[in-house]
Amino acid sequence: MLRLHKWKLLCLALAANIALVGSLISGDIKPYDQWNWLDIVGEGGLAFLALVWLLLILHSRPTGRVTQLLSVGLGAIFIAGFQDWLDEFIHFPDNALWDHWLESGFMPVGLILLTWGIFHWHKEQLLLAEQLRKRERLFREHRGLDFTTTLSGARYLREQLNHSLAEQRATETSLALLLIDVDHFSHTNRHYGHQQGDHLLQCLSELILLNIRRNDLLCRYAGDRFALVLPNTGRSIAEKIAAEIANAVQHFAYKPFNHDESLFHSVSIGIALTNNDQPVADTACSLIERATVALLHQKEKRAKEPSITLPYVA
Repeated sequence: MLRLHKWKLLCLALAANIALVGSLISGDIKPYDQWNWLDIVGEGGLAFLALVWLLLILHSRPTGRVTQLLSVGLGAIFIAGFQDWLDEFIHFPDNALWDHWLESGFMPVGLILLTWGIFHWHKEQLLLAEQLRKRERLFREHRGLDFTTTLSGARYLREQLNHSLAEQRATETSLALLLIDVDHFSHTNRHYGHQQGDHLLQCLSELILLNIRRNDLLCRYAGDRFALVLPNTGRSIAEKIAAEIANAVQHFAYKPFNHDESLFHSVSIGIALTNNDQPVADTACSLIERATVALLHQKEKRAKEPSITLPYVA
């Protein structure tokens, strides 16, 4: 990860060297008996820790606005602390104002940038936590996870469907199940390899997670097929969410590794809705079966007329 930030590290090393050389040119080395060891340890420790924090951040984060703010802020704090530390060894003439600017100017600027970066990092963490809540749906058990997409599989889907159907019958609300199938997924596997196919599925799962609500549940049902459980949802909302997912996938440009071109995909979606008026209550298996029939019907229609995007509802 540090290789992504080599220019930041080079700039910091260059700034530290300029400060060192400038100090040696403009000042005189203090005699040993004038060294204050408490200040040397304290000020040197501040600069050292700022450098360690900076390296840890650069080693663990990709490039981006938050990383820029944190790294520039810590870099300024390091330079201010480093110059302050050099003061303990070098006596500067009274007219060497640049020394004071480095110490007193870089420190507050660095602290402001660091604080601003931490504020945006906090917002970033809240968004990640929100996404994790969607993925885990608060009480999710961590068994049966699919290693490719880190979503739960078909077994967990059936368990949660039975649980949600029991709640839906007790509260007389409605529930929708969407089966989402990636069109022509085998083409990606054949032409770019299974590793690319797995990465595409991972990207699409993240994309779908961004387009669903907090209490919705997304699972990888099988292969290139996802299942989405929408509690307390009627037909119009289910169709709206399905259309938003289809639109998001259609406009998502996937770039395979070591290839310059962008791949665009589409999905077929089948919807099954519960019906509180039917004599026999739905089970997880019956709802999945109806959603599968709806999906196959949708794929058959799209094979004849690819411009059809509205999902089929069973």
